[in-house]
Amino acid sequence: MLTKTSILRVVSKLLIPPIMLFALYVQFHGDFGPGGGFQAGVIFASAFILYALIFGVDNARKVAPAWLTRLMLAAGLLLFAGVGVFTMFLGGDYLDYSMLSKDPHAGQHLGINIIEFGVGTTVAGAMITIFLIFDGRLRAEKKD
Repeated sequence: MLTKTSILRVVSKLLIPPIMLFALYVQFHGDFGPGGGFQAGVIFASAFILYALIFGVDNARKVAPAWLTRLMLAAGLLLFAGVGVFTMFLGGDYLDYSMLSKDPHAGQHLGINIIEFGVGTTVAGAMITIFLIFDGRLRAEKKD
């Protein structure tokens, strides 16, 4: 006999991959329409949070340990800042994307995609970290 928990587990296993795929779509379609790094990061984090709520936060911490979320936060920020510094080394202003290619339009397109990926990585890492920190505080309050 199926319980509510087993139904939720099956449905979430079916939903999590399309949610993550949709996050990638929003990430890389953001320069052509609604979306971008922030929205994609939140959507990606929501898939992780769904996993944590259904399968348990301890299992979620195994999937995304603290070192990984910290790495996501740092890598996204460094990617954002690194593109700006790189364009300065190429002779342009900070975040002058047109310096990234001989064709200024292609450089703008490449630059915004890299920046949005950095933003998405940072936002996903931040949302997952915030969720896990709140869980840790709730667990600490229950022990007291």
